[in-house]
Amino acid sequence: MPYRVLIVDDQLIPRQLFENTVAASERYTLCAALDTAALADAWCAGGLVDLIVMDVVLSHGPNGLDVAGRIKSSYPRIKIIVVTSLPDALFLEKARRIGVDSFWYKELQSAPLLEVMDRTMAGEQVWPDRPPEQQIGLARSSELTEREMDVLRLLAKGLSDKEICEQLHLSFNTVRYHVDNLMSKTGQTSRTGLAVLAVMSGIIFPGIE
Repeated sequence: MPYRVLIVDDQLIPRQLFENTVAASERYTLCAALDTAALADAWCAGGLVDLIVMDVVLSHGPNGLDVAGRIKSSYPRIKIIVVTSLPDALFLEKARRIGVDSFWYKELQSAPLLEVMDRTMAGEQVWPDRPPEQQIGLARSSELTEREMDVLRLLAKGLSDKEICEQLHLSFNTVRYHVDNLMSKTGQTSRTGLAVLAVMSGIIFPGIE
């Protein structure tokens, strides 16, 4: 009996490509293709799903990671592959934390999605080593330290230096040091420009916690 697949992606072209991937294999059959994660729980409650291919960032309703976390908690037998085109490292961290089975980058494929589906259903967890490297102004994402990324994430949310100090338990001078380093590395001359650049590059997505 073929595995039943639920696809959740708000973008039409990727959703259709995923549908075609399922249709091309006799090992899978499509239960539904949704443009919002809000209905995914209901499909799982009906016992009709074996595998979910879920995007992270959706234009309306809850994000894919929050819904994936609920589903893994309530229906641990259901396998979930999280997919995204954004390189925010927090996506990988949160996906691991909530127990997602596999993770696949749309833009940088180390393996075809069908292969990842097969390996996932066979009990393997398929994960990239790290997010794809991204250009952010004059710098590559790999040139930014972990602490600089922490500061940049809060900066992109609109927090002041004082609020960043409180969130990260750092001194004011230390936060200013990291902000100055970020602007120097990226070639930006303002906090606002730096925050906008981080979000536009995809290295930071403020909507995921």
